This record gives sequence, structure tokens and C-alpha cells, in this order.
Amino acid sequence: MSDETPRTLWHGRTLALLGILLVAFNLRTAVAALSPILDLVEQDFAVSTAMVGLLGMLPPLCYALFGIATPVLTRRAGLEPVLVVALVALVVGSAARGLAGSAWWLFAASAVTFAAMGVGNVLLPPLVKRYFPDRIGLVTALYVTAMSVSTFVPPLVAVPVSEASGWRTSLEVWAAVALVSLVPWIALLVHPRRASRGELPEEAEPDRLRLAFRSPTAWALATMFGMAGFNAYAVFAWLPSMLADIAGTSAAASGVLVALYAAMGLPASLVVPALATRPARVRAMVAVAAVTIATGWAGLLVAPGVLTGLWVALAGLGPLLFPLSLVLVNLRTRTHAGSVALSGFSQSVGYVIVALGPLAVGALHEATGEWTAPIVLLLATSVPALLAGLVVARAGNLEDERAR
Repeated sequence: MSDETPRTLWHGRTLALLGILLVAFNLRTAVAALSPILDLVEQDFAVSTAMVGLLGMLPPLCYALFGIATPVLTRRAGLEPVLVVALVALVVGSAARGLAGSAWWLFAASAVTFAAMGVGNVLLPPLVKRYFPDRIGLVTALYVTAMSVSTFVPPLVAVPVSEASGWRTSLEVWAAVALVSLVPWIALLVHPRRASRGELPEEAEPDRLRLAFRSPTAWALATMFGMAGFNAYAVFAWLPSMLADIAGTSAAASGVLVALYAAMGLPASLVVPALATRPARVRAMVAVAAVTIATGWAGLLVAPGVLTGLWVALAGLGPLLFPLSLVLVNLRTRTHAGSVALSGFSQSVGYVIVALGPLAVGALHEATGEWTAPIVLLLATSVPALLAGLVVARAGNLEDERAR
């Protein structure tokens, strides 16, 4: 943690704060915008069950690959230039999704979009540490809140916008939102004071990356992060179909329930970073997450047509492990380079785990013809989430593990 005297949140860093929040708002929109309108997309071209599964696993797979590549890119170009290039790719990919003429075009455009998001995922924690070393908890809470909002808004508006203006407009509108997020970062790059700033490390040094690979804390953080995402991305890909079959919900109602699932992350994003400073509180939050994951999926397994919204809401509380993981990236490191290393490692490994969620759920459903086995699998993720979270809850820094 930095020893510098805390200053007001806006003092001398307004552009950085706006930039971080706008980027965060764009890191989930494309993921949550598609599944509620797949039926409308299929009126123009066929999207097979296998392709739905591939589209579902594509975001975390891209996040994992670019989680590995991003520290290398920042070493050569710096944090802000890499982020600007990623945002340009996000604009292009989001616009291209709305122009798709086939399932494979949609897949390719989505790959560009999610690759850009993967870069942003890794860069946000070290950007917070760089610009706000005295306000890490607060700024993390703000940007995770922005991410939560960007997760539950798209499924709420996807069906109404598609019915009013077509599904292409429903996807393309997010390109305009991404374009706005470029403004503060371009302004920062050309700001005359930029050249006079003190030098800050721009990369994860090789020894830090090796240390993360050998670190129990890093592996546990990646597992906890992975279990949260395993649930979330399986929900984004399959919950509308699942609820239609087991609870008889309509497309519009399913979109609202997906939004409800995502919205449960909003209160968590506000309170989790502030509570994560003490190991006992981290253990308590991990336990709450594990219990709500298990309870929510158990409810959908046993009584899907009764209190459906409650079960979805409880399952949606489980991914509070996501904001917890993000703030622990900075709380479990002492240096900027350590933050980049732990962020890149935990998100790369974590998103490999996440990528299996939509694929495994789809494969189990295809093999059994029902949703019982997929729901049991999602319920079971509460166990590794709990065990990994208890490891991460122990106080200590990545850099200090060298001596252990």
C-alpha cells in the first residue's frame, strides 16, 4: 500500500477517474446483451446449440488469453496506450456484431469485442493502483459498481430495443457507449503534464509472474474468481433457455430474471471492497457467497416454478466473489508490478475455469436432455469457491511469499 498522503478523489485525476469508470461500464455489456435476443437473431440466420455454447465460452476464453498477453503488451507500450487500442477494438467489434450476416460472423465480431474486454479486465486494477494508491478500496468499489450496472442493463433493454428497432440496433448501441469511454484516455495521453509525471513501472516483471505461478494465494484467488465467473457466464448463456423449460417463463421475463441475477452484484460491489480489508470479513463474505450459490441453485432444482425470482436472486449473490477478487488483487500485493502480475495471473487462470461453465452446462443439457445435471454442477461450484476463498482470506502479500 502507498504511504502517500490521501488527497481528494478528484484532485488532479478527474480524467483518470472518469476513464476508469467508463471503461468498467463497457466490460460486460456485450456479454449480457445477446442471450435474451437469440430468438430474434435466429429469424435472420441459424444459431445452433453448439454455437450458443461457443459464444457462451468465448468471453472468458478471450479474457484468459489476453490476460496472459496484456502484461507483455504493457511492457512494450505502457498502460494507457494499450488500453486505448483495446477500446478502439471494442468499438469496432461491437459495431460489427450488429452487422453480422451469419453465426460465424457474429462469432468473429464477438471474439474481437471480448478480446478488447479481456485487456480492460487486466488493466483496471493496476490503473487504480497507479492513479489512486490512496483510494484503492473506494475506486475499486466504484468501478465494480459500474461493471455491475453494465451487466444488468443490457438484458433489461435488449428485448424492448430489438422489438422497436431490430436486434442489430440492440447490439450496435453498445459501440456508441464504448466510443465515449475513449475520450478521457485520449485526453490523458495528450495531456501536457503526462510527460512530467514520475516514472512508474508498466509491467509485471518476469520474476513476479513466476512468483504468482508458484503462489498458493494466486492459485486460490484464480479459483475463487473462476467459480464466480463459471456461474455468471453459464447464466448469461443458458438461463433464458433453462427457465423457459423448467419454469415456463417467457423471453421477456427471462431477460428480466437475467438482469435480476446481474443486479444482485450491485450491492455487493458497493460494500465488498470496503469490508475486504480484514481477513475475518473476507472469510465471512466467502461463506455467504458459497451458501447463496448452493441455496439458489438448490431452489431452482427442487421448486423452479415457485419463488423463481428468489432463487435467481440468491444465486446472483454468489458472484460477490468477483468484486472481492478484484480488490484482493491490490490488497494482496505491495507494488504496482505485483498488482499487474497477480491481476494477469488470476484472471488468466480464472477465465480458463470460467470458459468451461457455458460449455459444461450446454454439454450436460445436450447429453441428458434436461437441466438437472447442469444445475447440480452449478450448485457444486460452491465447494471449491469456499475452500479457495478461505485460503485467500489469510493476510499476506504476493511479494512476501518469496521468503516462505
